[in-house]
Amino acid sequence: MTIDGLPETAAPGDPGPPPGLVVVGHYDELPGYSVQRPHGADSWLFTWTVSGRGSLRQGRTETGAGAGDLVVLAPGVPHRYGVQQGADHWEFWWAHCGARPSWTAWLGPHGTGDGLYVVAADPSDDGPHARIEAAFHRMLADARRPGTGTPPPTAPADDRVAVAVAHGTTARELALNALEEVVLLTAGAVRRSRPGPDLDPRVQRAQELIAADPGAPHTVDSLAAEVSLSPSRFAHLFARQVGRSPMRALREARLHHAARLLESTDLSVERVAAASGFASPFHFNRVFRERYGTPPGGYRAAGAMVRA
Repeated sequence: MTIDGLPETAAPGDPGPPPGLVVVGHYDELPGYSVQRPHGADSWLFTWTVSGRGSLRQGRTETGAGAGDLVVLAPGVPHRYGVQQGADHWEFWWAHCGARPSWTAWLGPHGTGDGLYVVAADPSDDGPHARIEAAFHRMLADARRPGTGTPPPTAPADDRVAVAVAHGTTARELALNALEEVVLLTAGAVRRSRPGPDLDPRVQRAQELIAADPGAPHTVDSLAAEVSLSPSRFAHLFARQVGRSPMRALREARLHHAARLLESTDLSVERVAAASGFASPFHFNRVFRERYGTPPGGYRAAGAMVRA
């Protein structure tokens, strides 16, 4: 069976879509469904389980996948996946594509070996679930977008199978933006649910404020006020628990935010600096080079070469 010209299951040795393509789909498969690629895929594979159970193996590393779990397979490693033995079905979203440079850093803490990354859902927090599923629906719609026009409606939610290939720069970048939201929401949900055994909730709140808007004019005084501490008490508590000062943490968050903007937008370096909270482009260039080993323009150029 083929859908939009793509095989529903991979033939042995099928390397999957080339890394330059963005392909997204939604499957609800019954027992017996299985895909095996003895040489791995040419692109990254992202899977997010809606319901049922799946089983995924990458190299010698294997994991199960239940509702809310994001499992990512890096390219070039033999893999197989399918409905887990004993499960009555596996409903999941998937995407084949190249990974943006920042995604590997976000996924890194969730690596289990052999290029397999598992971001398990937090059973006590189902808040991100609806937004993640909405992001995949949007990714499917954007992949079908004709040029810069309005995308056609997605397939009905009860469709067992839906697949789309993003043709053109606009469709591809919008689809990748939706997938980036998925990666952030899943990894971010895990970080929030596992703050560390001794992390003060006021420090955690300050970290969340910084992460939510690193370009905002945060100061020690403003962050301390948000968590109802004196500036000196807040700065001491934050540094003791996090291992660096609030302003050092803020600078790191701003640099990370700037790197994402350089990767995913065509904003000028000056506008990236301003959007990331740096008042001086000269200061931004200096600290960015110190952090990433290359100036902002060089970082953007290197990323464009990787994506080409």
